[in-house]
Amino acid sequence: MKQLIEVPPGLNGVVDGDRGFFHYGPYDATMLARTRSFEDVWFLVRNGRLPDPDESAGFRCETAALRAIPAALEPVIAAVATSDSSMLSKLRSVLSVAAGPLELSPVIDVDDDRRREQTLRLAALVPSLLAALHRVGSGLSAVEPDRALGHAAAYLHQVTGVVPTPVAARAVEQYMILTIDHGFNASTFTARVVASTGADPADAVCAALGALAGPLHGGAPSRALDALDEIGSVDAAAGWVRGEVAAGRRIMGFGHAVYRAPDPRSALLREVAERLGGDLVELATAVEAEILVTLAELKPGRPLPSNVEFYAGVVMESAGLPRSMFTPTFAVSRTVGWCAHIVEQAAVGKLIRPSSRYVGPPVTL
Repeated sequence: MKQLIEVPPGLNGVVDGDRGFFHYGPYDATMLARTRSFEDVWFLVRNGRLPDPDESAGFRCETAALRAIPAALEPVIAAVATSDSSMLSKLRSVLSVAAGPLELSPVIDVDDDRRREQTLRLAALVPSLLAALHRVGSGLSAVEPDRALGHAAAYLHQVTGVVPTPVAARAVEQYMILTIDHGFNASTFTARVVASTGADPADAVCAALGALAGPLHGGAPSRALDALDEIGSVDAAAGWVRGEVAAGRRIMGFGHAVYRAPDPRSALLREVAERLGGDLVELATAVEAEILVTLAELKPGRPLPSNVEFYAGVVMESAGLPRSMFTPTFAVSRTVGWCAHIVEQAAVGKLIRPSSRYVGPPVTL
């Protein structure tokens, strides 16, 4: 069968998978996660440079002021929060009617300044919407965003109703920094395709959320944690892996479409998890070691290092987030990346429309 399209499979060539390195602009992304706030990295992906101290403080205040949910969206949240849909589906429903309340315009109809203003508002609002959907759907009252808290801490507060400890807030913040962007992944490329049509930013983000909803893209952290629950103890890890491999099932949290060296995000999140501590972290680190040894034995010559998803769920659960909010938390940070891509793609002003190759019966003229 002829190859339909001539592109590298997966994300090959987008990040340096052999060295295990990825970056935001000229900066090592893991170093940014170690040393910078979420808002600083958000500023970077929007502006192409890191902020100075005054700009950092100003941007934190600016984004904090944009978290409040418009009153016009509250009835929509109430209507969809208790549905049986997934959290990302609920968010898409709210965003589908957000253009009016947020005064969003098709990106083709406005200048760059207006696009940047609209996407900033949208990215700042998404965590408040997700937190409200979670709480209202659980029979609880939504929590007003606290402007005194950073972006990650405010989100954690709005989800749990409790002001997080500095350690928990920083753990979630570091996870969120690591997931702002990662090349032309499926959801980011989807956002750019929709932005190239000239649609408004919410349309592009809704499309990206649809891509993220797929378990092969955004659902791995909760599945990796489910696997830990199923394994139960370090003594059972090797046998569990053998059974999964024999059944032809994927080991969630191990292997990556690009990385052959260890995923640098996983190494940092392991450190974050160990800082949080607890029985779950102890189990995860011990099980990881057993899984790596067993996979190396079963699949020699095929590197399958642990990836960002393995420790992501451990970190989020240890910090107080429920599993139903793992992929939504990914969406909180990735929306920042999507919005940066939307602005960049809109400036190109050209429709993404790849060619295809016909492989059917010969055409009769």
